Amino acid sequence: MSPMEPLKIGIVGCAGRMGRMLVETIRGRADCRVTAGSERPGSPAVGQDIGQLAGQDPLGVIATDDPAALFEASEAVLEFSSPAATVAHARLAAATGRIHVIGTTGLGKDDEAAIAEAARRAAIVLAPNMSLGVNLLLALVRQAASRLGPDWDIDILEMHHRHKVDAPSGTALMLGAAAERARGSGVAGYASVRGGTVAGDHDVLFLGPDERLILSHRAESRMIFARGALAAAAFLAGKPAGLYSMRDVIGA
Repeated sequence: MSPMEPLKIGIVGCAGRMGRMLVETIRGRADCRVTAGSERPGSPAVGQDIGQLAGQDPLGVIATDDPAALFEASEAVLEFSSPAATVAHARLAAATGRIHVIGTTGLGKDDEAAIAEAARRAAIVLAPNMSLGVNLLLALVRQAASRLGPDWDIDILEMHHRHKVDAPSGTALMLGAAAERARGSGVAGYASVRGGTVAGDHDVLFLGPDERLILSHRAESRMIFARGALAAAAFLAGKPAGLYSMRDVIGA
């Protein structure tokens, strides 16, 4: 890809909530374009135009159920899907040398190990939350946890829409891990709420003697995750194989 050519984007789960949001976010941009989209075998979306699946004008790109075809038509593949599918696609990224941006949550240790192995041959960003604001929040959590003593308890409260399956969220676990690494001990606990159409709320509570510090982030639209995924894809363009994070993308 020359500097003037738009990055060719493939979208896993192009008919899902995040897939449609990615199509909407990319439309009209000069730096990237959608060239492929995939759905699971048997999905009624297969064979349909992914622009129309997103409620927009046709893009001339038809949804496929063939992951190999998706990678063949793309320079960067964006994915918010299931752990099993993500691991399989990471291996395809390694085999083809394509960029892979992963926002999938609920990954286990074996899944993460498989993705790390794939990153030996492909440039991969793995982030449970693609929001630029959340990733700046991580830096603030690390700073607070390192400076407040053990008489300050740390709890994490997260809230998401009723359809989110994993709890605590991947972002909550990421925030907790950041606090634990900075302090050298575990957080007090996690609390999860599921309901309505909440895109994502996260509060990190530092509870000390006679005072509280609360660091918060509110996601008002899933569009922020789409923008972050595209920022990650642009960051990876031209980068060597390796496993990157949003901290690398934003330089925090």
